[in-house]
Amino acid sequence: MSVRRKRIVGIGGTLRAGSSSERLVRAVLSACADAGAETTLFDGAALARFGHFNVEDTACTDEQRAFVESVRAADGLVLGTPGYHGGVSGLVKNAIDLLEDLRGDTRPYFEGRPVGLIVSAAGWQAGGVTLSALRGIVHAMRGWPTPIGIAINSVEQRPFDANGDLVDAGIDSAVSAQARQIMTFALEAHAA
Repeated sequence: MSVRRKRIVGIGGTLRAGSSSERLVRAVLSACADAGAETTLFDGAALARFGHFNVEDTACTDEQRAFVESVRAADGLVLGTPGYHGGVSGLVKNAIDLLEDLRGDTRPYFEGRPVGLIVSAAGWQAGGVTLSALRGIVHAMRGWPTPIGIAINSVEQRPFDANGDLVDAGIDSAVSAQARQIMTFALEAHAA
């Protein structure tokens, strides 16, 4: 009997391709894939095509529907955002709001799923405040934020080289630990 591979969905980034928040989400997804997961990323460019969430308009585009279905089928998630003025970016928050379609599911919102959290901010204060805000959002959506949250100060830290490879050993260790936590929780939740 074959066991289905765990599905891990990444959400995040900015309108700038290759932003540090997007690269960090990609790094965690890559570590999950190395552990056997099937991964999907909705980066900043994908999120920008969704249009604004409107609770009174139930019509969805094909892209919005694919996003919601991907999260619905996910065993775990990775959320990454820049820390804009101490908060989650509008781009990422809009994507999260689109997941209102999951409210009536047997497993609503992020119910019973691990969620890795990532913040890249131009300063330490914005990183910590935004990471805390993401934890609150995940709790409100019935998810389980991983104990390891990743917050970097993009002014002082340069975790990636010119080729986009992760070169900071401390951040690489946090990425690996977060991926391990996501995969461990996803496997244990499935076994229960």
